[in-house]
Amino acid sequence: MITDPSPVIQLKELVKHYYVGSIVVPAIRSITLEIKKGEYVAIMGPSGSGKSTLMNIIGCLDTPTKGTYMLNGIHVNTLNDDKLAEIRNKEIGFVFQTFNLLPRFDVLENVMLPLVYAGYEKKERKERALEVIRSVGLEERIHHKPNELSGGQRQRVAIARALINNPSIILADEPTGNLDSKTSAEIMQLFDEIHQQGNTIILVTHEEDIARHAHRVVRLRDGMIESDVTQPREYAI
Repeated sequence: MITDPSPVIQLKELVKHYYVGSIVVPAIRSITLEIKKGEYVAIMGPSGSGKSTLMNIIGCLDTPTKGTYMLNGIHVNTLNDDKLAEIRNKEIGFVFQTFNLLPRFDVLENVMLPLVYAGYEKKERKERALEVIRSVGLEERIHHKPNELSGGQRQRVAIARALINNPSIILADEPTGNLDSKTSAEIMQLFDEIHQQGNTIILVTHEEDIARHAHRVVRLRDGMIESDVTQPREYAI
């Protein structure tokens, strides 16, 4: 559901090189890509295609060697490390394959964490966290720690944490990679519901059945875009 025609991500002639001694390793050769607010995009490609590097750049975890990256009107590759950290916290909600939850924190504390870094008062942090925890169906687990939750429940906590700051994009990296097929289907249904609420979702996956939930699939090969296809509505789940 595209709710706004304005672009939230603009990549222009993006290049990323890594250096191994004197050897230059091109991870991204030249990528130009625009993602509009409210889109649901899957990024796919074989190992070595550049999709992980592209995800890290979109997530402000890495910077390009050449080219420009605009996120919600902000010229990202001109920012210093402190500003990049601020952008990651405010503009991007991350959902990882390994959940990345703090084991000593309960559900409520894990979900509130981005608001701590953003400087919100405790009362507001708790109110907002309870709201998003309810939205992912975990209101009865708020005081459970990660080791007391199933894999699917842990991923729901991670999704709630990703939503807490009302980010510009939800960036999900193989979000069902550690889940069984039934739980994977439940998590992808949750992503569908989040998208229907107007959120922009970028999903990095190597699984065709997971990518079918997206309405647009960008395939990479050898550090370049091989294809960029909008899926028919009857194909997208």
